[in-house]
Amino acid sequence: MTPPALADERRMTRTGPPRGAGPAAAPSARRRRFRLLGTITLFLLPALVLFALLVLAPIAVAVYTSAFKWNGLGGLPRNFVGLDNFTRMFGDEVFVGDLRRGALLIALSLVIQLPLALAIAMLLNQRMRGRAVYRLLFFAPYVLSEVITGVLFTMIFSPDAGLANQILGLAGIDGPQWLADPSLVMMTLFLVMTWKYFGFHMILYLAGRQGIPKELGEAAAIDGAGPWKRFRYVTLPLLGPTIRVSVFLSVIGAIQLFDLVWVLTAGGPIHSSETMAVTMFQFGFKRSQIGYASAVSVVMFVISLVFALGYQRFVLRRDTEGAITTMRAQR
Repeated sequence: MTPPALADERRMTRTGPPRGAGPAAAPSARRRRFRLLGTITLFLLPALVLFALLVLAPIAVAVYTSAFKWNGLGGLPRNFVGLDNFTRMFGDEVFVGDLRRGALLIALSLVIQLPLALAIAMLLNQRMRGRAVYRLLFFAPYVLSEVITGVLFTMIFSPDAGLANQILGLAGIDGPQWLADPSLVMMTLFLVMTWKYFGFHMILYLAGRQGIPKELGEAAAIDGAGPWKRFRYVTLPLLGPTIRVSVFLSVIGAIQLFDLVWVLTAGGPIHSSETMAVTMFQFGFKRSQIGYASAVSVVMFVISLVFALGYQRFVLRRDTEGAITTMRAQR
């Protein structure tokens, strides 16, 4: 009896190699790869064109015009000034103040706004009557536009007929100038920001919390861990990816904050609530100094880009690597 391996070898000798195994197979495989590449390019091309026109082109124009002294009229800019706009910017007390105020908003968001959103998310994850209603009420401010929010709180913090001062008046307290006091306007602005945005972060944390298996908390409770220890050693570490994304969005939002500030204070009084985006708008559209405004936009973009790349490299690296590994395992 002929062994199977020997029979296969004799059959291969008589019939020759399998079809497609010869030199003609390589061109066929190359044609399939080119066809696949063409299909991918065809589907990606509209998105790439839009990205180039709406993102890359404006960035290039801003970088180009930042090297000129230009009012936006009279055709292309011709008065080349090099880095003078940037030198002027970092010597301007208003812009340096913008950096300080942006850092203050970021610090307050990380220390107050996000912990508050996390605490409320943990509370609303418990069984309670009307839980869905509370979730809706806390998330509803985020749905409102920034313009509506700004107009609403302009009326609430009005020094004469505003609701805030009327409530304080009932307690015999003279209400302050919420939006006109340079020493108070940033805290008032942060209060409005917290009311507007903490519901978004709350929903993020709530979704992350509901993705944690209940068995882990039950196992920790069986081992004798109390509510605080279960939160500290079980819930909080597993919420790490969600918290890191929340921090990233909060910081980027504080760097680019514009519309809420513009509606509430327009950067006043005496620049005490101005941000980089407001300064850019003031010089670009109010004073027609397009070159200087472009320089401000370039600095704001570079700050956001450096933070985003550094944050992804050193903070989100484990999360992205874990997601890629999971996707590969599912293939």
